[in-house]
Amino acid sequence: MAKRAVPATATDEEIRVLLEHYRCPVPFHEVRARFLGNIATPAVGVSPIKMVERLWSGELPEFNSIDAANELIGALIMGLWNRLTRHQERGAPFRLVRPDVMATREGLATLAMIRCQELDGFVEGLFGDEETIGLPERAHRGLETLSEMRALMAAVVQMARDETKAATDQDLQTSLRNVREMTKIAQDEIHAIVLSCARARRQMLAVLPATKPTLH
Repeated sequence: MAKRAVPATATDEEIRVLLEHYRCPVPFHEVRARFLGNIATPAVGVSPIKMVERLWSGELPEFNSIDAANELIGALIMGLWNRLTRHQERGAPFRLVRPDVMATREGLATLAMIRCQELDGFVEGLFGDEETIGLPERAHRGLETLSEMRALMAAVVQMARDETKAATDQDLQTSLRNVREMTKIAQDEIHAIVLSCARARRQMLAVLPATKPTLH
């Protein structure tokens, strides 16, 4: 039997199918945000495969063959991860997913919940196993803004799901517009954080060759 090709350039839809097949508990939109956060992080010892394992609580799912394992890992790392690295460039800002939702309570709650998961994912990737990390000042300010956006999105979810509170069609339309405006702010802050961290890493690496080792 011919081996299945490792999808080094797997599309987002192909990756979604693989994640569903292996019952990944993390939705795709959060996976991509986690990966971006881990790409951006100034923390040392970052490992793409470790971040993949964290999607399944630290252990990869069971595979029927080595080819199946290569297929999943290839799609996530050589496909998705590598594509996301381009967002470290100023002219390639990251975009949160754009689901097509209706102006209903359910649609509003769905969109706001997706945003909560994306912001959680980015922070999860940024910090990894660490409780604290050193961030450049701009990245630190951006993280504070994302925390505010996360709280606002959570409030929207709660409001949309509260059937005891009246909500006209106009109210829902207005809330959807507000969520989309907050989405733009979150995207801008994520981009600023990624650029700030990338610049800090370059500056750090630039001085490393000048550090003279102690001779014994």
